[in-house]
Amino acid sequence: MDSRPKIRSNVEKERERTGGFLHLHPAWVARSFLPPGKRLGLPETEYHLGERGAICERWLASTTEADNAVKVSDEGLSTLTLNGDPPVTLRAVIEAAPDLIMGAAYAATHNGLGRLAKIFDYGDRLPYHLHQMKRHASLLGRNSKEESYFFPDGVDLGPHPESFLGVHPYIHREKKYELLLPYLKDWNSDHILKFSKAYKLLPNDGFHIPAGTLHAPGSALTIELQEDSDVLAMLQAKVSDHPIDKELLFKDVRKEDRQARGEAAILEMVNWDVSADPYFYENRHTPPVPISDTGPSGGTEEWIFYNSTRFSGKRVVVRAGGKFTGRDRGVYSILVWRGKGRIDGGPDIAGGDPEKDELVVCHDRATKPLSIENTGREELVLFKFFGPDINDNVPMLKEVHA
Repeated sequence: MDSRPKIRSNVEKERERTGGFLHLHPAWVARSFLPPGKRLGLPETEYHLGERGAICERWLASTTEADNAVKVSDEGLSTLTLNGDPPVTLRAVIEAAPDLIMGAAYAATHNGLGRLAKIFDYGDRLPYHLHQMKRHASLLGRNSKEESYFFPDGVDLGPHPESFLGVHPYIHREKKYELLLPYLKDWNSDHILKFSKAYKLLPNDGFHIPAGTLHAPGSALTIELQEDSDVLAMLQAKVSDHPIDKELLFKDVRKEDRQARGEAAILEMVNWDVSADPYFYENRHTPPVPISDTGPSGGTEEWIFYNSTRFSGKRVVVRAGGKFTGRDRGVYSILVWRGKGRIDGGPDIAGGDPEKDELVVCHDRATKPLSIENTGREELVLFKFFGPDINDNVPMLKEVHA
């Protein structure tokens, strides 16, 4: 039986009831390759999940399913409750009512939200890895994965708050890609990191990482915005005392390519132009860019995810007792990071409360002036996440060249 008509009817009722907002339940995602950072606010007993690993990520307004070795139905998919019915996935809601969520014009040209936001929270630095570019991901019927990071303040940075990003420029300049190959074949150390540079991670700062870029993100709790994909290739065999399963090197490699070229197939997936950019920092570092400030009694809005047309994102800070009014160009989702407030006198929002900190703002509501009121005693901080082609005014870094 087709459930879409009922879901669509429930979406119409919920939009009318809330004024254009859909509240989401949290989507927790387990990973098995590293221990959790335990900064997601869960009770201690809920992090570890046996053979599945541990809860290391929370996915936000997600229509992307997690691609883990131990499969769990709908893992990674956000859910919501409509009209008192059992929870339904956001993916099913968008399939049933794309125009109601995304607007008719955008829904006609885009198959879904097209982006994935998440909080990742690991107890160590992530292994050196890449996410496949479109030409490689498409061989498996998957999407590429360009991504950006933002490191929120007020959170412990973990034991290794530095990220290894890219490779030394001479490797690409002199075509010495084979230097990395022995570490992929031997698969017994973290020594491959000697070919990269580490960058200190600071609160309220960020980076933009195109698909195919070699990187090993540090242990800082991170807000990430990316394309809707879970592809990867791990190139590091060991992180501290944690061995990395070599199958993660080949997770998103075709069987025939693995058989024909072995570990060398991975080196063909590297975006060497970006990874070996001698001005990597200048061209990929994305500190906040101010958008507007409503004065002492209001708040501020900044770009924090930019330099890309595939997604974009903002941070809004509303001062205690203040109100911030903004207007956007299309559907987006919100994560309330800190503080308490109210949106347009309607839904109450609260950071740290998984049932009040995440919602979708439907297109029709997002494109009208929207006021966010701080009803607490501390700053109200929230993030907005947008999909492709919504913000054509997003800042782009001016490329620095040698």
